[in-house]
Amino acid sequence: MAREQNDKHDLLWKEYGQVFLGMDDLSLARWMAQTLGQLSGHAWRLSHPLLMTYELAARAAHDRQIWLKGLVLMPAEYTAAECCRAPLLPVFSRDVHDFGLVCKHCGETCVAFADLPEELKPRIDKWSSDYDEVHGVAHWEEDGKKLPPDYDKLFELAAQSAEELLTKAGSELAPALLEFFPAAAWEDQDECLEVRPEDVDC
Repeated sequence: MAREQNDKHDLLWKEYGQVFLGMDDLSLARWMAQTLGQLSGHAWRLSHPLLMTYELAARAAHDRQIWLKGLVLMPAEYTAAECCRAPLLPVFSRDVHDFGLVCKHCGETCVAFADLPEELKPRIDKWSSDYDEVHGVAHWEEDGKKLPPDYDKLFELAAQSAEELLTKAGSELAPALLEFFPAAAWEDQDECLEVRPEDVDC
């Protein structure tokens, strides 16, 4: 059932992305540059419709190497990401300790954890450690841990803690990145703990 839902989701995203696949390279590059300008100055939820739309464009652009072609100038406040040379738009996720900040354009690490600003690193490290512990509750069974009789209650408590931690990521940590990057995005859901974007209040 889960695989069937994922397949349907992928087909739906392909359908949504057709508008960008149908654009010529110059039109796509202009749309992305203009949208990056609109994204500047804010820390965006990954679930925000504008950011989700930009992700569709970014996939098409990455496949066609739009930014490497230099068809338009990237907005002045952005620098080129080392991973793919697209404008640096980092994503803060629960995997930040292992993978650092991830590039919104290619999905690779664009800023390793070791390269995060020193003044932010302790706060992010603490947040990541706390989140790992909370998130792990969803995987106890597959990790070989015997589930206690009150597991449902523990799962619900973990979900509530995840909501609080994601709220902190969106209200404190991701905005702090704006001192170093023109825009940033942050993960605002946890499918494993059944936390949806509407559960995260920022």
